Amino acid sequence: MSVTIRPITAADRAEWESLFQGYATFYKVEQTAEMRETVFGWLMDESHTTNCFVAESPDGTLIGFTHYRPFTSQLRAITNCFLDDLFVAPQARGTGAAEALIRAVGDEARAQDWGVVRWITADDNYRGRGVYDKLATRTMWISYDMKP
Repeated sequence: MSVTIRPITAADRAEWESLFQGYATFYKVEQTAEMRETVFGWLMDESHTTNCFVAESPDGTLIGFTHYRPFTSQLRAITNCFLDDLFVAPQARGTGAAEALIRAVGDEARAQDWGVVRWITADDNYRGRGVYDKLATRTMWISYDMKP
């Protein structure tokens, strides 16, 4: 399948919402319409750091998305990129959409002169990790979450 990767537009809202809900369901995260409203607002706000590429099938249907944003590395005195979210609809997995979305973020990172593209995934996301292992180097870092 030929997949087109492009920046999200306001016209993509309904399809993006459906995909984003699928992503939340995959990771067992409770999500409300208000939460999706907030995130979509960020995506449409040019002054916000959150960005989104969507994957479109040949018939124009959105089949995936990735959210990404710049972050600074004080230790290296550079700006890097964090790939926050990546999701491909179950029926479109294996089409190359995930790889194309990640590569698009990599292209944007090169264009912005960002040092590295970084992301995390669940340990049991074996299918996703199979793609990630082809495109990037797994690091030794362990992440922690602390509630403020």
